Amino acid sequence: MPACSFAIVGPGWRTEFFLRVAKALPERFRVDGVVVRDPARGAAFEAEWGVPTFRSVEALLRLTRPRFTVVSVSQPAAPGVIAELAAAGQPVLTETPPAPDLEGLLRLWALVQGGARLQVAEQYFLQPTHAARLALIAAGRIGTPSHAHVAVAHGYHGTSLIRSYLGLGFENATIRAQGFTAPIVAGPTRAGPPAEHRIAQSEQTIATLDFGGRSAVFDFTGDQYHHWIRTARLLVRGERGEIKDDELRYLEDHRTPVTLRLLRQDAGQYANIQGHHLVGIQAGAEWVYRNPFAGARLNDDEIAVGACLAGMQRYVETGEEIYGFAAAAQDQYLALS
Repeated sequence: MPACSFAIVGPGWRTEFFLRVAKALPERFRVDGVVVRDPARGAAFEAEWGVPTFRSVEALLRLTRPRFTVVSVSQPAAPGVIAELAAAGQPVLTETPPAPDLEGLLRLWALVQGGARLQVAEQYFLQPTHAARLALIAAGRIGTPSHAHVAVAHGYHGTSLIRSYLGLGFENATIRAQGFTAPIVAGPTRAGPPAEHRIAQSEQTIATLDFGGRSAVFDFTGDQYHHWIRTARLLVRGERGEIKDDELRYLEDHRTPVTLRLLRQDAGQYANIQGHHLVGIQAGAEWVYRNPFAGARLNDDEIAVGACLAGMQRYVETGEEIYGFAAAAQDQYLALS
């Protein structure tokens, strides 16, 4: 089967994730081109990544035939680009969030109702550790989830995980939130490690969400993404057990408690010469997650981005949604609240 071709609009930081996945998996994906409106930046982009660039969406679609196009531009610009691609009949996988505000979400919803084929590249629930936990929940190990404490990601990513772990659709929520500020030694950023010792201010948001019978705590500080001393934390509780980070506790029956660790299995360690990659995640003797791109040297977020691309390919071929606009809009709406 030939590789699935796709294009990208925008040369930003998130674009590079899609390019790295395509480079690592040439038998699965091919990048037909990237829209980079500035000619000088386009030339530098071509030299770095070895893919053609175009100055406009019109030129991209006139000269290439991608199965779908990834929109990876600024939040304010995204709705306009999506509308242009939809008018040309092009299926769209847009970066998160699909729009920065309620007005933009409503504009996109009108496009979807008019027939636009739009999916959203929400990757967190597809990351291996989250996918493994969700598989355990789907298998009924902890019973019906009733509470989640998610200290993993900001805004719409966090609300997406909350809805995923609690199995929520479009239920109403009562939300109460508060912000806190505390000092922290400045840490790494996207640009790399800190150049000097400096005290910065760490901003934390804690919110409670009451869905009527199910509840959640959203807890996030921006330092968690890069800092060496701030980590992600997660707790999901049901009537038969709970998952806390990489530990599963559940009842085999009402007198038999079981505790299992979620263990990552990696190739390429010690005498293993298969190449460094994630094989999967086990809970006891059970494989609760298997890497669909085993063999490729991808980090967890890149594996999830690859799953987004594979899911988008399936959506174009069958209509099966991977993360539809309605779900993305609900997550952004809750985050904006």
